[in-house]
Amino acid sequence: MALPQLLHSPASSSSYAISRKPCLNPVCNLDPTYSFPATPRGRRHGRRKPESLCCSASSFSEKHHTNSPKSDDVVELPLFPLPLVLFPGAILPLQIFEFRYRMMMHTLLQTDLRFGIIYTDAATGTADVGCVGEVIKHERLVDDRFFLICKGQERFRVTKLVRSKPYLVAEVTWLEDRPSGEVEDLDALASEVELYMKDVIRLSNRLNGKPEKEVQDLRRNLFPTPFSFFVGSTFEGAPREQQALLELEDTAMRLKREKETLRNTLNYLTAASAVKDVFPST
Repeated sequence: MALPQLLHSPASSSSYAISRKPCLNPVCNLDPTYSFPATPRGRRHGRRKPESLCCSASSFSEKHHTNSPKSDDVVELPLFPLPLVLFPGAILPLQIFEFRYRMMMHTLLQTDLRFGIIYTDAATGTADVGCVGEVIKHERLVDDRFFLICKGQERFRVTKLVRSKPYLVAEVTWLEDRPSGEVEDLDALASEVELYMKDVIRLSNRLNGKPEKEVQDLRRNLFPTPFSFFVGSTFEGAPREQQALLELEDTAMRLKREKETLRNTLNYLTAASAVKDVFPST
């Protein structure tokens, strides 16, 4: 399935670029594969508006890891503030051409290929929780720009800013989901979320004049926690909602919130579909 995707507006026009098509409708473009983040290496650099939702395809790798970081580990991590949210397991293409981040890339290529991607916007400022992006492929051009393919790894929380020039470096601790306070059937909850996603895709295809094909398995044997990250990664039209999902430390709460968002979106799409049936030319 190839549906429109969101084009994020960069915080600084000289810092990075992402090659994606604009998203005009609340639709889903889902072709998931997923990789749960590996254990971090202890190195020094080491209510919502449903009509704004856009589910789109991030690329995910299929290899599945079950190791998780220790939340009491403290490391220093270079930070890259961006007006987008990276989730564990998601694949993010970037083009780096601002001088300070080219400096950061030169350092990373000599030390550790990991840096922190953290959400920022003019209204809310810079978040405290982000996700490590590991450079899995890179190309350095003759003018010293970089094309990167990054994969989301573990989440982190900023505890202390170490320095701000030439780029941000912070002390961070690792963030992981805690056991839910309530007895939850997480697998059943994840299956409900998957059903809502399938319905959203079906109606989105209908509104866009595409065949209403049966949507295949979206979970692909993912456990509830990595599946909840995958679902959050598809909400590209709502970065603040994505950030709220990233910060949650309870898989059940994350899935419930995603279920509500998808249900609201489905209600919106159902109404839009009914209007289209009555007024086909609209």
